Amino acid sequence: MVFQESETVELKAIVVEDIKKEIIAFANCEGGKLYIGVLDDGTVAGLDNPDETSLQISNIVRDAIKPDLTMFLHYETVTIDEKKIVVVDIQQGTERPYYIAKKGLRPEGVYVRQGYSSVPATNTAIRRMIKETDGDHFEEMRSLEQKLTFESARKIFSERNVKFGFTQMKILGMATQDGVYTNLGLLLSDQCVHTIKAAVFQGTTQSEFKDRREFSGSLFRQMDEAYDFIDFRNQTHSTFDKLYRIDRRDYPETAVREALLNLLVHREYSFRASTFISLYADRLEFTSIGGLVSGVSLNDITMGISVCRNTKLANVFYRLELIEAYGTGIIKIMEAYEGTGMTPQIEASDNAFKIILPNLNAMPESARKMQGKPAVGTPEERVIALARQRGFVTRKEIEILLGMGQSSCGRLLKKMIDNGLLIQEGKGKNVHYCLP
Repeated sequence: MVFQESETVELKAIVVEDIKKEIIAFANCEGGKLYIGVLDDGTVAGLDNPDETSLQISNIVRDAIKPDLTMFLHYETVTIDEKKIVVVDIQQGTERPYYIAKKGLRPEGVYVRQGYSSVPATNTAIRRMIKETDGDHFEEMRSLEQKLTFESARKIFSERNVKFGFTQMKILGMATQDGVYTNLGLLLSDQCVHTIKAAVFQGTTQSEFKDRREFSGSLFRQMDEAYDFIDFRNQTHSTFDKLYRIDRRDYPETAVREALLNLLVHREYSFRASTFISLYADRLEFTSIGGLVSGVSLNDITMGISVCRNTKLANVFYRLELIEAYGTGIIKIMEAYEGTGMTPQIEASDNAFKIILPNLNAMPESARKMQGKPAVGTPEERVIALARQRGFVTRKEIEILLGMGQSSCGRLLKKMIDNGLLIQEGKGKNVHYCLP
């Protein structure tokens, strides 16, 4: 028999204290086998007392690992080449995550299998295992904070002519039948611990802040203040069609409203990180914590298929007529841009969801700059001509072309990029500039 370590196989010459990490890692993942009495290179060294070895491991599992994992381990003594080894078969546990009792549910206490090694689990992985095991929704769990007030909630319920008392809180899921506030109650209370961070940037990158805010309190308060923050900066630009003036805001109000509500209703609140609203010269981004719900793709989202992560929170917003029941938010965002020549973008990762709204008035301006020909003989016109001829141009070539120093060339390139005349591509020594 040939022994070789893998994702499901670990070799140990003897029992050491850290063996509990390997056991925990296997139990938190797909299971695996420990071969005790085998060297790292696969050589069978054997054990003098395999029964004592099995007892050592059993004691470690019972005393040092939580929750109880003993029922998921099977011990067997095997003879190979007249040498005895102990094989410990570890199944995936049903009460994950398993952890070192002294360390607790922290990365230094929870281990997972990664390749041939057992490594500390990330906070994200720990939360995911808890959710998979418990099956509890965050909004239904008991709030750790019970001293809650609801001034913002009472105000909006009153404005919508919807009754709001403790009986209604129980019906909506903000409190249990025993009168204990849930996490949903916490989210809608004035003591909500989650926040929205908003920032306005100069230009199209995050290199320079113009303004920043953080909105806290009840989700209702955050909703109103964040919308006002955006609306104040959602400028109106006028154009003329013959004698008729046409006014158009940077961002359709419907799209802003739906993107903001999506940010509030569909985020993963078991994470304490803030959500983000980022306003650039050419776009408005809403970044929510928590990726797509399992089983839902980006294509599903754009088709109007909606699987709500926070069903009780969504129900509250539905009762207040802030959202519709059938997941039409994304469709409304797309419809708001129909006929504009621009399309909102949606991006998703394992832990984040982003809606990007293009600025309706940035494109015409930049287009004029891109299409407008700089005065003949200007540095910009000469750089554009060289880039058009070669397909791209480097900083050194521009310095030689214009007889400029590094500083002057840098300022010119920044100006041309900001005005939409050039696009920077590549990194480090491979940086070059192309026409849009």
